[in-house]
Amino acid sequence: MELSAMHSLEHSSKLGQPSVVRPPVDRSTGRDKVPALLRRPLVLLSVLVVAGSLALPFVWQGWVQAQYGTSIYSVADVPAERVALVLGARIYADGRLSGMLRDRVETAVALYKAGKVQKLLMSGDNSSPNYNEPDAMAAHAIELGVPAEDIQPDYAGRRTYDSCYRAKAIFQVQSLVIVTQAFHLPRALFLCNQLGIPSVGVAADQAMYDPRSLAWSESREVPATLFALLDVIRRAPPPVLGDPIPLSEP
Repeated sequence: MELSAMHSLEHSSKLGQPSVVRPPVDRSTGRDKVPALLRRPLVLLSVLVVAGSLALPFVWQGWVQAQYGTSIYSVADVPAERVALVLGARIYADGRLSGMLRDRVETAVALYKAGKVQKLLMSGDNSSPNYNEPDAMAAHAIELGVPAEDIQPDYAGRRTYDSCYRAKAIFQVQSLVIVTQAFHLPRALFLCNQLGIPSVGVAADQAMYDPRSLAWSESREVPATLFALLDVIRRAPPPVLGDPIPLSEP
């Protein structure tokens, strides 16, 4: 009787103990943690294609910058060439040069006065009678002391591709120095070199530019550099050509 009671008490005390709750074992695989939508092959492939397409312009621009960044010099150390290609930019309604364009022209003048180049090819947009970048560029260079006979306007340089294409096809330049801002130089160097003109560049960043304008210019280089690749693949003549005006020979 006593043994039975003790057994009963012992059994009751065990029942009274709090039970231990163990966490469930996670037996799921890595596959179970991937969203169900992405486990569909076509959807996953589409996501990868879109991601790759968005990354491609940045990857391509990075390659162009790395490839041609070593061909950018200062006025003092750039190798001498016969011709400097000065790329156009915005002018105001009254004919004044924008800050970036003024720096390009003044950098080209510095090259000329240092004996680094003998001719300035001023290439810009003159697509309407009331808008003439090359003449405005030439006028500023003449004011700074460059003889008019050493300045050659290119009135159909509407795009960087057009300027490079025409430098070879119309002005028959064999090699040159490109003058523009640092953010623009890798694309310009890529285009001219790929179109058959061995080129180096001089950065024309002489002043602090408006931050918004600079940010816009730098951001547009991403798609513009990708379009430059398409231009080189197509190699289509620019809208305006004309008769040859050789600059390569003295």
